[in-house]
Amino acid sequence: MNTHHHVHRVVLIDDSENDNFFHEIALRKAGFGGEVRIFESGESALDFLLHDQVSVPTIVFLDINMPGMNGFDVARALGDRLQPQAELQLYMLTSSAWSVDKATAESIGIIQQYLVKPLTADMAAGLIAPLCAASR
Repeated sequence: MNTHHHVHRVVLIDDSENDNFFHEIALRKAGFGGEVRIFESGESALDFLLHDQVSVPTIVFLDINMPGMNGFDVARALGDRLQPQAELQLYMLTSSAWSVDKATAESIGIIQQYLVKPLTADMAAGLIAPLCAASR
């Protein structure tokens, strides 16, 4: 079985402990059985991802508004510093429905999609299932 696209890890980056907690539950309800890593700051998540260089296929859900580095800073840094072959799907997951934020996200190439919180089990399944199916 070619597991090339199989998602092994989801990384949640959000300064809200509550949001991370509920989003992890949504992922589990969606049937995700892999590793969930939670970071409450952009800096700590960036350190981890750059050091790891996405050693396993990974989905990242990234909040915009965080103290210190915001989500856009993190996305740009990942875009600049990750190896091109890194198997990373990056989604903005934010409470902001502002068109300015959406436009900024669209201008950053590494961001696949702009999602408005909360992440539900249905949303998670819709994002994860196609990637898992691709590996069968």
